[in-house]
Amino acid sequence: MRFARSKRVLRLKTIDSCFEELKDSRLVDETFTVDEVKEMLDGLQVVVRGEVEMELINTAHTNVLLLRQLFSQAEKFYLRLQSDISELENRELLEQVAEFEKTDFKTTDKVSINQETSKPKLAPLNEGGVSELLNKEITRLQEENDKLKARLRTLESQAMSALDEKTKAERALKDLQKVHGEQQLAAKSQEISSLEDTVEALREDYERSLSANAVSQKDLQENLISSKHELLRVQEQLALAEKELEKKFQQTAAYRNMKEILTKKNEQIKDIRKRLQRYEPNE
Repeated sequence: MRFARSKRVLRLKTIDSCFEELKDSRLVDETFTVDEVKEMLDGLQVVVRGEVEMELINTAHTNVLLLRQLFSQAEKFYLRLQSDISELENRELLEQVAEFEKTDFKTTDKVSINQETSKPKLAPLNEGGVSELLNKEITRLQEENDKLKARLRTLESQAMSALDEKTKAERALKDLQKVHGEQQLAAKSQEISSLEDTVEALREDYERSLSANAVSQKDLQENLISSKHELLRVQEQLALAEKELEKKFQQTAAYRNMKEILTKKNEQIKDIRKRLQRYEPNE
């Protein structure tokens, strides 16, 4: 409004200068004929008409540029604006605008710049509608975003819990296998030690018998050979027993349960990773 008022005042001064120029250049005689008066008025009419037409065109173009800025800003928020041309000729609203301009410029002439905040302002003619819907949509999107963030935090917590349980299960399985292996090793070592003691005892008996009676040497050698065969047979039986024991351990309920737990945890982790990729593909 101030910009339009300044342009209007400038244009009025231009029109006043046209009249002053006519007075100074043509009104030098005391009497004029009708034709001379008509000529002066026609020339003045052309000048004034040109100034007024230029002001009206400039005002229209200025309003177009202002509306273009507003519409460009509205497009960024996907707003659909509608104008009612009939409201431009609403006398009541026009009088309100005129009264506001009058009061505003009177206040500007009397009040200092520090008191500009107390100036009367024209109340909005119409609020709500599209802006209210836009605010509601923004609020809804913010609430949905908060829900998605909470859901993502829950999924992350579930994923961490599943990873912890998987780690614990793997550690328990390794400990169980280690204990089972140590037990088998201890049993095997004990059997080998027992067989070694038997062989050593046989060897000592053989040596004593050999020194005591050379006649029984053949029998002692046969006993030694048979003992070695027995040792080999026992070692084979131990190997078979070890394989059978390992097979039985794999068929135990504890081993199967542990294996099922690991399988389920792996599936849960795969599912959670897929769901995480669905909500946060960039991460």
